[in-house]
Amino acid sequence: MTSPRTHVTAIPAAPAADAEAHFAAAFCFETDCWDVHDGLSKGPDFVLLDVRSPQLFAQGHVPGAINLPHGKIVASKLTAWPADTLFVTYCAGPHCNGAARGALRLARLGRPVKLMAGGVTGWLDEGFELHRPSALVDQACSVPVQNESDGA
Repeated sequence: MTSPRTHVTAIPAAPAADAEAHFAAAFCFETDCWDVHDGLSKGPDFVLLDVRSPQLFAQGHVPGAINLPHGKIVASKLTAWPADTLFVTYCAGPHCNGAARGALRLARLGRPVKLMAGGVTGWLDEGFELHRPSALVDQACSVPVQNESDGA
């Protein structure tokens, strides 16, 4: 038997059936930015939660998202949605675990939940725009620009 040439092959790959089960299960726990964007454009059948701080949310968020910081996810904040509502959480990006924290809180409350892989970073990497609700001013006439409601 020859020794592996790289760290990639030093540990053998899982048997195909195990790999299939693993990767199939992953889709039960997360979705990606492209699928969320597509779902939002069709009229979402999920609630998108931006679990970052209100300050970061105000700087820019995925259009249609609701701001509910992960530390504030409690049963009383969820009463507006039926118990079977799917929540999708996101945060800043792959370097942030806020979306996982929010997803854990939702799961502990018995709510269906998925995490949007990539967060804001992934959203921007896909070429999608953020909604920026902060007071934008038209420089030509110093009149506030009207923004569409973000549903929050």
